[in-house]
Amino acid sequence: MEHLHQIVSNNAIAVSASILIVAYIFIAWEKISKVVIALLGASLTLFLGLLETEKTHNGSLAHYFTSFIDFNVIFLLVSMMIIVHIASKSGMFSWMANEILKKTKGKPKLVLAALAIFTAVASAFLDNVTTVILVMPITFAACKLLDISPIPFLITEVFCSNIGGTATLIGDPPNIIIGSAANFSFMDFVRELTGVVVVIMLVVIALLSFIYRKELKSSPEKMELVSKIDNSKTITDMTLALRAGGVLLLVILGFISHDLTHIPTFLIAMMGASVLMIFEKPAEILVEVEWNTIFFFVGLFIIIGGLEASGGIALMAKWLLDVTQGSQAATSMIILWASGILSGIIDNIPYTATMAPMIATIEQTTSAAYAHPLWWSLSLGACLGGNLTIIGAAANVIVSENAHKAGCPISFMKFLKYGILVTLISLSISTVYIYFRFLIHPIAA
Repeated sequence: MEHLHQIVSNNAIAVSASILIVAYIFIAWEKISKVVIALLGASLTLFLGLLETEKTHNGSLAHYFTSFIDFNVIFLLVSMMIIVHIASKSGMFSWMANEILKKTKGKPKLVLAALAIFTAVASAFLDNVTTVILVMPITFAACKLLDISPIPFLITEVFCSNIGGTATLIGDPPNIIIGSAANFSFMDFVRELTGVVVVIMLVVIALLSFIYRKELKSSPEKMELVSKIDNSKTITDMTLALRAGGVLLLVILGFISHDLTHIPTFLIAMMGASVLMIFEKPAEILVEVEWNTIFFFVGLFIIIGGLEASGGIALMAKWLLDVTQGSQAATSMIILWASGILSGIIDNIPYTATMAPMIATIEQTTSAAYAHPLWWSLSLGACLGGNLTIIGAAANVIVSENAHKAGCPISFMKFLKYGILVTLISLSISTVYIYFRFLIHPIAA
């Protein structure tokens, strides 16, 4: 065992990089659960001694494995999952969507735009999977009343869920990772990303409305049915809706006021979740937390921690700066476009979890000013790239599966046809934004 650890220690970068690459391959293969892959990779990282499993005698935590697990991310995810699940039980989100739907008077193009905007806004505050699960039954019901195909609506909603999730710290897991690694607040994301995300969303909705214009037609009689949807029984528990809605609002206000209070985002969310749990049966609520996702994060953090402790992340950072010859603009654009393309092919969570420490290393070797646009390039690329393919984001897969069950399948190639166009437009707009917002006066490394 001692001999094995010596061999691993002498080849730590190669071994830790191999574990990460093999984990990526199996995650992309999707034949074995990604949480199992992450935990196997983490176990191997610890078994081979790439990270310490015990604290050193002098109390140093430098290479102790828990030092590489970002508990800010873990607690924020768990807390928001609890809040959203409890709030969803009341029917309040479905009620909001139905009310918006009624305002469209049943006009198909307005229905598509309204549901898309609702999905984008909801995805900025809820996770994307929860949002599409909430909006899909409403979409199917509206399309049945209008007697039109739900496919244009579902595809538009998927795109808007990924676009909307880009706008805030809590909208998409990659942003939670970036926010914690870069020490960005909720309002930092709102200030830097919400504007460009709104532009991308409006362009995408307009484009898809035009592409599907021949399918977005219905009779006046059927449109009237949508405008008169009975929404009186959608909220199943008014007390719960008021309580959960109030807590959710306070949590979001807490996020917004972070720059004044300096209370950590995860702590605000944890306090909100704890208050709501007082009125619930914890065992029933905790079972609904996506523990697969949480342990996937834990495993990933340990695997990437092994690469970071070995010096592999620092080597990647040096390589990127060498390739771009220290050009801030070139580095930003490579990160933006590489993130956009790769996140459409592989899971954007492990990708972002790998890239975040690399950019943190670049920040340490250059400056915070140099690294600032790199973080936003990573966020825009990783989140928007999820629209490239049907496996690019969890929300895409959920919608695809439900569409298939409803008898209106969305094939990989059909999604790809629109996904390439939407991703290309999104990244192009992001390129212009990043350049004019941050790179007019680029900083050399």
